[in-house]
Amino acid sequence: MRPRTLDDMVGQRRLLAAGTALRRAVEAGKVHSMILWGPPGCGKTTLALLFAYYADAEFRAISAVLSGLPEVRQVLAEAADRFAEGRRTVLFVDEVHRFNKVQQDAFLPAIERGTIVFVGATTENPSFELNSALLSRCRVHVLEAVAVEDLVEALKRALRDDGRGLGGLGLQVDDEALRQIATAADGDVRRALTLLEIAAELAGGEGGRVTEATLQQVLADRTRRFDKGGEQFYDQISALHKSVRSSNPDAALYWLARMLDGGADPHYLARRITRMAVEDIGLADPRGLEMAIDAWETFDRLGSPEGDLALAQVVIYLATTAKSNAGYIAWGEAKADVRTHGTQDVPLHLRNAPTGLMKSLGYSKGYQYDHDAEGGIALGQTGFPAAMGERTYYRPVQRGLELKLGEKLAGVRDARAAARAGRDDKPQ
Repeated sequence: MRPRTLDDMVGQRRLLAAGTALRRAVEAGKVHSMILWGPPGCGKTTLALLFAYYADAEFRAISAVLSGLPEVRQVLAEAADRFAEGRRTVLFVDEVHRFNKVQQDAFLPAIERGTIVFVGATTENPSFELNSALLSRCRVHVLEAVAVEDLVEALKRALRDDGRGLGGLGLQVDDEALRQIATAADGDVRRALTLLEIAAELAGGEGGRVTEATLQQVLADRTRRFDKGGEQFYDQISALHKSVRSSNPDAALYWLARMLDGGADPHYLARRITRMAVEDIGLADPRGLEMAIDAWETFDRLGSPEGDLALAQVVIYLATTAKSNAGYIAWGEAKADVRTHGTQDVPLHLRNAPTGLMKSLGYSKGYQYDHDAEGGIALGQTGFPAAMGERTYYRPVQRGLELKLGEKLAGVRDARAAARAGRDDKPQ
C-alpha cells in the first residue's frame, strides 16, 4: 500500500501541497540532502522512495540501528561509482540519530561532492541528536502525525479491489469502524493498516464483516505515542507544568493523564509536581508543598493505579490555588549576588565568640539579641556584609498568604530603613 506518487500520499499537506517549494523541487527532480523529522508512520521512508523515483535516481537504504561504519563506507563507495557513471543515489538513513558523531561525519564528504542525496529520518529533535556539521549540509523538514481523516482515506484505499490491498477479500467495514481504527492508530499510517489487517483476520476473511465485537478485540490494547526520554516526553511535562502555572486544572489533568498513559514514571511526575509547588505556588499557599509531598508518599504506599488519583488531586489543587514565584525569584537573585560579590567576610557582630581570642578580635561585638529588642526585632543591625549594604530579594505578591506576609515585611523593612537612617544621622 506504499504510495507510488506524491498524489498518493496522505497527510503532510503543509509540505507537499501543490505549489509548495518541496513539491516543486521533487517534481522537477531537484531533490536536496535533508533530514525528515517526524513521528513513526508519518511517511518518512515513503518520501525518500518518492524522491528517488522523481529524480530517476538509485535508492539505497540503511538503518542506523543495524549498520556500522563498514557498511556505510561500502554504500558510499558504490554511490561514488554510480556518480562517476552519471547516475545519482538517494541514500536513506533510517533512525539517523542512532549514529554517533564519527558515523555521522562519514557522510559529509559524499554530501559535499554531490555523490549522494542524503535523506536522514529521525523521530528525535535534530537540534539535540545530530551534529552541527551534518545539519549545516541538510535542510530539516518537519513531518506531522497523520490526521484521522487522512488515515481513514488510507484505510479506504486498502479496501479497494485493485490488487494491492485487502479489497479482494470482500471485507465489510463501515465508516464508523474505519474511524475508530484510524483514531486508535494515533497518527501512524503503518499502525492503521496493521490494525485493519488484524480486523480482516478476525472477521474470517472473504465476505467477513468487521463488527463491534471484532473492533473491541482489535482495539483492546490501545496505546498512545510517547517517548520516555525524548522530545515528546519533555514537551508534555512542559505542558503539564505550564497548565498548573496558568491555573488551568482541566488542562493539567489532561497532560498528567497523557503522561501516565504513555508510561511515564509516576515517581518522576511526583518529583516534578513537588517542584511546581515550590516554584509556582511558593509562599502564596505553603499547603501546596505539604500536599505534594503527601501525594508523593501516598503513591509510594499505594502504587498505580490507586496512587495515580493522589497525583491527580494535588495537580488540581496546585492549579487552582494562589500562585507566587516570589521565592523562586528571590533565591535566584541571592545566588546571583553570591557570584557577583565573591567571598565577603561575615560582619563581626554576626560571628560567634566562643573563645577569649575571638572576643578580643571583636567577634560578636555590637550584636543585638532580637528577642530582647522592642517589638522582637533589632532594627538597627544589618545582616549583610558591609561591602554589599542591605539588599531586597523577596518581594511578596498580592495573592494568597503572601498578602499578609507582604504587609508584615513592608512594615519591618520601613522600620529598619528608618533605624538605619537615624543611625547614619548621628555624629560619629
